[in-house]
Amino acid sequence: MKIEVYSPTIRRKEMDAVLTAMVEEKIGVGDRNRLLIQTAKEQVKFDYAIALRSPAVALYLALKAALKAALKTALKERNVQAGQAVVISALSPRYYYQVIEDLQLTPLYCDVSYDFPCMSRETIENAVSQKPSGVEICAVVLHHTLGFQPDSKAIAELGFPVIEDVSQSYGKLIKKTDAQDGAGAAADGNASKEKEKEEPQIKTNGGFCILGLEERDMLTSGGGALLFAMNRKDGSELRNFAGIANEYCLPDINAALAVVQFKEVQRNLQKRREIAGVYAQASLRTRHKRFIPLAEDDYNNYSFSLVLETGLKDVIAYARKKDIIVESAFENTLAASGLCGNCPVGASLALRTVLFPLYPRLRSSDAEHVARLIMTLP
Repeated sequence: MKIEVYSPTIRRKEMDAVLTAMVEEKIGVGDRNRLLIQTAKEQVKFDYAIALRSPAVALYLALKAALKAALKTALKERNVQAGQAVVISALSPRYYYQVIEDLQLTPLYCDVSYDFPCMSRETIENAVSQKPSGVEICAVVLHHTLGFQPDSKAIAELGFPVIEDVSQSYGKLIKKTDAQDGAGAAADGNASKEKEKEEPQIKTNGGFCILGLEERDMLTSGGGALLFAMNRKDGSELRNFAGIANEYCLPDINAALAVVQFKEVQRNLQKRREIAGVYAQASLRTRHKRFIPLAEDDYNNYSFSLVLETGLKDVIAYARKKDIIVESAFENTLAASGLCGNCPVGASLALRTVLFPLYPRLRSSDAEHVARLIMTLP
């Protein structure tokens, strides 16, 4: 049996939650939609959120809010050109282009570096310096490509409204230390005992955040997204969409699945880390390169990718002979679709970056098989 490059982590708990919603005939927008928002808030600690039917709807609403703020500034400054362009990475999902076009905005494509697949402050500054005269920036949409987290704090310092897409980067595990009092500790003369635990977290500096719940996102509801604001100011802007029609909101049957995904995320993150460790050791014996996170604890092991020194087609064919499916890591991006010709690094990475199977349901024997493939890549 072939090892697929991707498989959603759907276990019995997720199936039971969806089945219960079906049995209760609660498949439209209702209590489970609200439960999802409440469950997510316990993890993410945002100010306000809306659960929507797709990331495209989430991006549309986030850009509308950013554009509204930009137009307010334009009126104050009497600058009628304000709010025309949106900065996006060459390695952003293709649907970004459609949403920006639907809002009659102009995409301003930004390149990346060979070492890191996300936009940086420097690459954004370079893209902005080349924008047409008279065009102003209404937002930067910062996609956390392949789960890597860009330096959003430095990017926010540029002064543009930042929308962060954390669909692939949600859930890095960080260690927290709790002081727990106990009778045993007191008996030993210790006032407290330090206990380390790991919790899934999210790191963002954006005004609005999109957490996609599509099939290949870190968490899935079978389709959908959360749009949330981390602070009260942006939360008040997002509350303007509180009365949005149910046809835009996430149905309960999908929300039921997503609630369980949030509750199981720590277990799944741990499994991803174990598999990624095996692959990382194997990659030391190959000449192909890995992307390196900006900080060691800033990666959630969403994927395992290599930037190849050889042709992508040769590696895909070689993997198939080993009954392993690998694919282009950036197949569904703007660069791969040829929409941003002024981003040579992104275009090059789209042709040379391969994605290997990495998901919590992958068996240990299959992970070892993939690791052997990585060690012997042509």
